[in-house]
Amino acid sequence: MTENVSHTTDGDAERTTPGVSEASHRFGITLEDYLLPARGRISMMAPDGSLIPAGEHGTAPGHEYPRPSNERLLAAYEQLVLGRRINDQNAALVRQGRMAVYPSSHGQEACQVTVAMALEKRDWLFPTYRDTVAVIARGVDPNEVMTSFRGEWHQGYDPHEHNTSVEATPLTTQLLHAVGVAHAARLRGEDTVVIALCGDGATSEGDFHEALNFAAVFNLPVIFFVQNNGYAISVPLSAQSVAPSLAHKAVGYGMAGERVDGNDTMALLSVLDRAVALARGGSGPLLIEAETYRMQAHTNADDDTRYRESKEVVAWRAKDPLLRLRAYLVNEGLLTEADEERMAAKAEETASALRDAMNADITPDPLELFDYVFTEPTPQLLEQRAMLADELARDEEAKQEASK
Repeated sequence: MTENVSHTTDGDAERTTPGVSEASHRFGITLEDYLLPARGRISMMAPDGSLIPAGEHGTAPGHEYPRPSNERLLAAYEQLVLGRRINDQNAALVRQGRMAVYPSSHGQEACQVTVAMALEKRDWLFPTYRDTVAVIARGVDPNEVMTSFRGEWHQGYDPHEHNTSVEATPLTTQLLHAVGVAHAARLRGEDTVVIALCGDGATSEGDFHEALNFAAVFNLPVIFFVQNNGYAISVPLSAQSVAPSLAHKAVGYGMAGERVDGNDTMALLSVLDRAVALARGGSGPLLIEAETYRMQAHTNADDDTRYRESKEVVAWRAKDPLLRLRAYLVNEGLLTEADEERMAAKAEETASALRDAMNADITPDPLELFDYVFTEPTPQLLEQRAMLADELARDEEAKQEASK
């Protein structure tokens, strides 16, 4: 066998972090081969649930991925069933006027579930507004997650309880927060790994550049996980970037990149497990692009028929991650009817509790608007609060007078 010889010059090596250089040496490949994604998209399971031959996984030397255990795949499937039911229930609640808005991840649930499964409890997740299923898979109560979409409160769950940040609506701001948490953990000597989620549209934002560059320069244990669902609202990827893949953006920052089939739960688990192990071991940040598809509209306020053909959506339905994994498990004799009935019943129980929570009337306190803006309220904020409190008091007095 011919030994891999690095073509990296001494000057190039000096500009990389020790973690990246050590990782490439450990795998016995050049620095360039470590940083660049494998030429093929990593995939292990065909849309019909059959296994893809090992030689066709899209791997390369130093980019090998073992198949996850069947136990983990069964656990992932149960989370997929729950995630799909929650997505569909939330879409119905929006139509009923019980939630103001909901960005569905129907069709992207495999990305969400596997991200949560790859992390340890001590690790951190930074989601976007479309990552509800990932947040729930981290153990957050679905009813608490949905309060923000209902417009009821600032945020329904405590991020520190589950090491899961709030779902960020502004594009890419959560990436900077994720880098900050990873940097703080490194300074404290902790082995925390952080996964920051974003979409393909976020890769066009300036914050994306700043987050990746900072993470690479300081060799931070952050995994930037891009769910490339084809559209940034109505803008297709072809109008956003002409890079060979979004994963190729990684090399420009001096971090490793990889591209994976985002509807293949098996491949996702394997790629994310390896990424977490590398980040925890000091190899620095990584960028993973998962190619998936947003089956439903951007939100309930979006008309997706104006920018994509229905035949495109139909073609992607054949690649449904839930049906793909189910077919594999059934074919392997790993999923019984009793299992499916139990999983469906559990998912329906969650959906029922969600309906009850969203259908319950609430009496919001307008003064709460001022309670969590700053740790120490500014004089201006206190003045505004006092003005509103006075106005509310006068309104109440007027109502009481009118009722006499």
